Amino acid sequence: MSSAPLRRIEDVQIFGPSAMDAATTGPHLVAALGPANTHRHEQGAETQAARAGAGAGASAWLRTWAQSNGVSALLAVCSLGGLLLFWHLVTTYHVNFYIRFANVPTPADVWQSMVQAGSNGKFITNVGMSLRRIFIGFALAGVLGVALGLVIGRYQRMHQLLFPALEALRPIPAIAWVPISIMLWPDNEVSIVFITFVGAFFPILLNTESGVKAVDAVLLRAGQCLGARSWQLMWHVVLPGAAPQIFTGLAVGMGVAWVSLIAAEMISGQFGIGYFTWEAYSLIAYADIVLGMITIGVLGLLCSWLIRFTGKALMPWLEFSKLGGRS
Repeated sequence: MSSAPLRRIEDVQIFGPSAMDAATTGPHLVAALGPANTHRHEQGAETQAARAGAGAGASAWLRTWAQSNGVSALLAVCSLGGLLLFWHLVTTYHVNFYIRFANVPTPADVWQSMVQAGSNGKFITNVGMSLRRIFIGFALAGVLGVALGLVIGRYQRMHQLLFPALEALRPIPAIAWVPISIMLWPDNEVSIVFITFVGAFFPILLNTESGVKAVDAVLLRAGQCLGARSWQLMWHVVLPGAAPQIFTGLAVGMGVAWVSLIAAEMISGQFGIGYFTWEAYSLIAYADIVLGMITIGVLGLLCSWLIRFTGKALMPWLEFSKLGGRS
């Protein structure tokens, strides 16, 4: 007959009102044999508590995200769904109350046109050409517009020298540059990129200059007192201080760049989504016209979102300030 190994009385811990009460209550006796078992029991409890806390934190984060973004997403779906429903009703029932919807294609017609265009390499080529032109023209406008805006806004002499000439050119619409750009540049491709550049350049320039002038002078004097050089002030003080307005100018410039690009492609282009839309009008392909318009809107929206996303990534202090300094 085997017997359990004996343990020292010090290793036996009785949990209850008293040892006598625990001994006489039978099933209510709870004993932890040894300090090692007690330690493992405490570690298990801590692990379970940590898991429960992590699960509660994740659930709280999901609830917070759903409360803050769920309503916005729902309203966005309702807005787009209402627009689509209105389009379907007025085109299906040929509503002609001052505005004539009889010749406007239905959403089903445009969907069918999109399916056909998706299998057509020509449509993909047109979209690719427009994206290539917009990125080249906008990149040039962004680099030159931000650089000149920083210089003109920071140095008074440069402002007096350069700004009058630029301000004289600014009111000229980008579409008015089409004839002269055809004469200036050797081919239509460079002309279209130039017109896109002109459309984006001036909003970026003016917003950058305004952002530089809005930088607090106390920050500049503090940097000078700390021994910062001119280029260090520009890089570490002026540029971060003007960054919010710079990205505002970039977003506005992207919108104007798309307007300029589509106009240039319609007038002198041979490829591009603007040329595709104008060609569809010439061929009386109404569904393709609407498809081109929707494509332009989606591409412009994606480009603007990319700029805003980049701005948030490069300016994390703005989100911090919105939280009132709370992490």
